Amino acid sequence: MTTEQMTGQDESAAPPSDRQDVPVMEVRGLGRQFGAVTALQDVNVALRAGEVTCVVGDNGAGKSVFIKMLCGLIRPSEGEILLDGTPTEFGSPRQARSQGIVAVYQDLAISPLMSLWRNFFMGAEPVKGWGIFQRFDVAYAKEAMQSELEKLGVDLGDPDRAAHTLSGGERQGLAIARALYYGARVLILDEPTSALGVRQSGAVLRLIRRAAQRGTAVVLVTPKPQHAFWVGDRFLVFQRGRLIEDRRSETLTLESLSYLMAGGGEVDELETAIATA
Repeated sequence: MTTEQMTGQDESAAPPSDRQDVPVMEVRGLGRQFGAVTALQDVNVALRAGEVTCVVGDNGAGKSVFIKMLCGLIRPSEGEILLDGTPTEFGSPRQARSQGIVAVYQDLAISPLMSLWRNFFMGAEPVKGWGIFQRFDVAYAKEAMQSELEKLGVDLGDPDRAAHTLSGGERQGLAIARALYYGARVLILDEPTSALGVRQSGAVLRLIRRAAQRGTAVVLVTPKPQHAFWVGDRFLVFQRGRLIEDRRSETLTLESLSYLMAGGGEVDELETAIATA
């Protein structure tokens, strides 16, 4: 693949998902069984461009299974996935990525001893020259990475520095910028602030809002209600493999979101049981 082939996509041809009446991605009746265990059941969700959809719930609620089905890591047992209104199937994460569905997990798939620009293009290196004279286009790689980081307002300094010198928040910034550069239309972030302090978490949350402002449908999985509340446009609350709430941000307060994430009615039942014990 030449440098010319690695350049950005044609912005003059707007994808069908830019129409607000058609979700970028939609799931209908989505479910998954593992033997006799039902991990997820009858989930209906529409993901729209420019929105941050927060996926929240207790451990084992079905959040991980849900996002893994979105990005092709797990196949649904029932239901369907639609992309731009058309039913589709992903046989692997690679197939999902080719359609712009990109997941960024906590490990970030970053090689700590490699430079920033090598990490940015790892597995998709731009080259120049032809045939046996092809070589890594280092100048282009550095310039393209810096340009994408600047669009998000991220400054990582020297592109030759090793990735292990980055803070946790900076690594998230690099991973998010890399996903957007390669055309992520649905960006799935799995607990990106779980191991970060307050300041670094704030920086990552700002990146999430900027990604949405660029027209990306962002899916944020987080156990932290305050982080979800600060950036979310919609909230999907999972409990025991079911989607029990699908709420817009204007219908919630931080207190009510925390209540739903903690279990809602189950919390009331627990308090009553303890009080009458």
